[in-house]
Amino acid sequence: MVQYLDKNSGFNMWNARKQAEQKKSPFSGFLWWTLLFVAAWWMIGTIMSPRQAAQTVVEPAATIDLSTVPVSTVGSEKINANIQGLRISNVKLSDYTTTPNQSELITLLPDDNFIEVGLISSGTSSPIANTVWQNANSQYKWRNSDGVEFTRSVVADGYVITVTDTINNKSGKDVSFAPFARIVRENDMVSSSGVSNGSIAYVNSDVEDVAWNKLDKKSYAYSTTNGFAGFADQYWETVASINASDQTIRIKKSNDKYITDMAAAAIPVAAGKTVDIVTNIYVGPRDQSALDMADAKIAGISETIDYGWFWFLARPMLWVLNGINSVVMNYGIAIIIMTILLRLLMWPLTRKSYTSMAAMQKMQPEMQRIQKLYANDKMRMQMEMMKLYQTHKTSPMSGCLPMLIQIPIFFALYKALLVSVQMRHAHFLWINDLSAMDPYFILPILMGATMWIQQRLQSPQAKNTSNPNDPVAKTQQMMRWMPVLFTIMFAWMPAGLVLYWTVSNVFGIIQMEIIKKRAK
Repeated sequence: MVQYLDKNSGFNMWNARKQAEQKKSPFSGFLWWTLLFVAAWWMIGTIMSPRQAAQTVVEPAATIDLSTVPVSTVGSEKINANIQGLRISNVKLSDYTTTPNQSELITLLPDDNFIEVGLISSGTSSPIANTVWQNANSQYKWRNSDGVEFTRSVVADGYVITVTDTINNKSGKDVSFAPFARIVRENDMVSSSGVSNGSIAYVNSDVEDVAWNKLDKKSYAYSTTNGFAGFADQYWETVASINASDQTIRIKKSNDKYITDMAAAAIPVAAGKTVDIVTNIYVGPRDQSALDMADAKIAGISETIDYGWFWFLARPMLWVLNGINSVVMNYGIAIIIMTILLRLLMWPLTRKSYTSMAAMQKMQPEMQRIQKLYANDKMRMQMEMMKLYQTHKTSPMSGCLPMLIQIPIFFALYKALLVSVQMRHAHFLWINDLSAMDPYFILPILMGATMWIQQRLQSPQAKNTSNPNDPVAKTQQMMRWMPVLFTIMFAWMPAGLVLYWTVSNVFGIIQMEIIKKRAK
């Protein structure tokens, strides 16, 4: 980025005049850069460092003895889960392991974390958590003392588990049931880095996110015609959706557990009638394609990934990256190819920038003459400068255009790499996880070195400055520290992002040499 801030740019000429007018100390600029660096370093460290949720004192939830309730399983090609009465837990993801090159599968809702799907009855009784069902051909049956028969079917398709409760009212009286679902689990701040996570709810066609630390302080409640609720981590998501209207969603913390529960309006079941109540559960990765498929059963779940401000760039970039990876079978190589494609798309702008900078170099003597001639008339100096720019058909901002375009691309790719579950454990050369920092800091050092080379090629005149008090020379001296500052800041960035910036620097060096040769 610093390649456009060379001695001949209009920005530096303006900056030189401002410094000459204000007669700043030669150390003031360096102090500002130091403060900026410290602030950026602190901010990145705060964002990237895992945060532990503060503990609060809440009345403990009642413990239910499930020792008499048998455990069965349900599975698909993607997941395998335990069923114990109303509860679903220990969901293993077939395509994801805990560490690279290991056989241990990722398990969501392990141990005493669970999803519970049940009914709140009116006029009769309904199954509770420790009710023992009769299991016949993957159907769970139970009959209450009034003669109301309950049949539960649990089917897994991909990452979606569908629970269908069939209620056959043989009691001879009208009854009603309000379906509910709740998820009880611990937080997972340790495995999340730079991504906001916590509870997630779809309320009246809007996604509501609440971070773990906010749940420590207070509870949240929503009313919606329909929706879903659950929890989201950096790479995994667990939500439940009841196919019924007029729902109330509550999210809170109890001891070391976080609970989200949702209940729909009571559904009447007349005497002699049968009613089906369906609840869909998504337990799987935050993969856009998987969420898009689940959206057919859980409306709105495809909108739950936060791609940041530049989502309109992040989503297509991630789509292109996944497409390239499907061909080359390596995300590191895919990032390199995508970086080259992006730089090729920006080639006309970069060429125009270099042409403008060459014109600024030719204008340098005339600019210095105008500065000396109208040193005491700043208004006239600016007018003459504008005429000079118009004569040469250039602008001091044209050299900054590629840099401005790269800023949204940088942040979009940064967000895409953080939320992409495909980048998890994606290896490239010595790097085992492109979504995490380079453990050996090799890529940040290469990025800083290429930035330094690019800067030297772009502003070779800075080292030959004869006037040590020249404010432009002082600026250039400070800019020489930029590769060092960027190297330190990028050391904590995802390795995939640093790889992108390094390849972009190398491409920029080659591109600059080609344009210079053609210009000659």
